Amino acid sequence: MCQDCGCSLPRFGMQDTHQHAHEHHELTTNPQLNDAKTLSVIHKILDKNDVEATHNRSHFEARQISAYNLMSSPGSGKTTLLECLHEYLGLTYGVIEGDLETSKDADRLLAKGIQAVQIQTGSACHLDAFMVHGALHRLTLDEGSIAFIENVGNLVCPASYDVGTHRNIVLLSVPEGDDKIAKYPVMFRRADLVLITKSDLTPYFDFSMESAKESLRALNPQCEVIELSIKDGRGMDRLAAWLKQDHSARYHADVGGN
Repeated sequence: MCQDCGCSLPRFGMQDTHQHAHEHHELTTNPQLNDAKTLSVIHKILDKNDVEATHNRSHFEARQISAYNLMSSPGSGKTTLLECLHEYLGLTYGVIEGDLETSKDADRLLAKGIQAVQIQTGSACHLDAFMVHGALHRLTLDEGSIAFIENVGNLVCPASYDVGTHRNIVLLSVPEGDDKIAKYPVMFRRADLVLITKSDLTPYFDFSMESAKESLRALNPQCEVIELSIKDGRGMDRLAAWLKQDHSARYHADVGGN
C-alpha cells in the first residue's frame, strides 16, 4: 500500500461512519499518515483528482459514451476478456490500458482490431484521472460507444482514485482464492459488478463460489456477481447483457447487437 499517494486514506462520504472509524483506527499504525501537513497535501491531491475525474465523465457523456473502470490483481484476465468481448457485445468499444511498463496489452487489443491507447505509469501503482484525461483524447470513439479503462493490476490503490468512469468492474480469478474479497474490502466495496473469472478452473482449486459471494454480500449487498470463463464462454452473454442494459439506461439508447 502506498505511503505517499493517498491510496490508504479513507475518503469522506465514500464509506459509512462505522467503516470510516474502523479504517481511521487502522491508520494509527502509520505515523506518516497521522501528520497534519502530510494529510493536507494528500487530500489536496485527491481533491484535484476528483475534479479532473468529473471533467472526464463530462467528456464521455457529451459523446454518450459509457465508461467502465476494470480493476483486479495482475493475471485475473482483464486483457483476455477485452480481447474476446467483441464477439458477444455487439457494441463498439475502445480501451485505455494502464501498465507500469510496455505496450504489450494494448498491442494485443490492436491486433484484434480493438482501438487501444497505452498508458505507461512508470512506478505508479494505479491510474489517476489526469492520466486518463491525456489518453481519452487519443480515443476516437463514435457517439454511443463504450470505453473501458483497464487499470494497473493491483487490488488496493486503484480503488481510491476516481478516473471519471461511470461504473467500477472488479475481476477476481478462481486461482487467487475466495478469501480476497474479505482481505481487500475497499476494492470490492466500490464495485458495481464483480466478475469471477477462470471459473472453469473451480474443480481444480480450493475456491468456494458460495463463500466468495457471501463475503461480497456482506460488504456490498447491491453488487451483482457473474461467474465468467473465456475458455467455455460461460457468463459472457450475461456480461454483455449487463453492459448493454447499463449503457441503454444511461442514455436511453436503443441498444441492439448479439
